Amino acid sequence: MPNYVRPKVSGACVFFTVALARRGSRVLVDEVEALREAVRVTKAERPFHIDAWVVLPDHLHCVWTLPVGDWDFSTRCGVGTGPGGARQLIRGIN
Repeated sequence: MPNYVRPKVSGACVFFTVALARRGSRVLVDEVEALREAVRVTKAERPFHIDAWVVLPDHLHCVWTLPVGDWDFSTRCGVGTGPGGARQLIRGIN
């Protein structure tokens, strides 16, 4: 298993990739509106700026800039953990 290092830098610009466990699935593009809503919910809960975002059928790449005074991007990577969040979306269709 990889040993990830998450920088604790206030206001950092971070790049990350999220891949579905079921590679070859088209769920992210088929359910892109649900993903967009999950991102809106997450941004309302924990603000961040989207510098770049690429959504592919079974994975996505993101570049986000966090607010000054905040370094916790890993919470945001779950993209909404409550009802309507992306974790719930992916659990339900992955």
